[in-house]
Amino acid sequence: MRQPGIYSGILSGGLSGRTGPHALPLARIKKIMKKSGDDVKMISGEAPIVFAKACELFIEELTRRSWMVTVQGKRRTLHKEDVASAVAATEVFDFLVGLVADDDNNNSGGGGGGSNSTNSSSVESPEEEMAAVIR
Repeated sequence: MRQPGIYSGILSGGLSGRTGPHALPLARIKKIMKKSGDDVKMISGEAPIVFAKACELFIEELTRRSWMVTVQGKRRTLHKEDVASAVAATEVFDFLVGLVADDDNNNSGGGGGGSNSTNSSSVESPEEEMAAVIR
């Protein structure tokens, strides 16, 4: 019989103390993992769970830092500009600077209607795929 893995406690609420469905879809995470390279063929059942938890922690930290920017601006609504400022001010998030800048450039051009024509079929890299999941 297979022994529970080191990360299987996450399934039963291990790190967060919460049980039940995950906040992020595991099938989508597994799909992104498989698209990350031709060498990735098999993924254990526990790996997407660990990635889901890592993504949750990442989103929480980025949100906290973005919220601090919002509060400094004496507002109560978090805007994407607050996220961009938090990314620019935090060295750990340097890998997102181009993504945030590209997002601002793509969405700033006229129209004003804000139709979100960027769907998962036009996303090319795993980083852009994860950004699309987060949006």
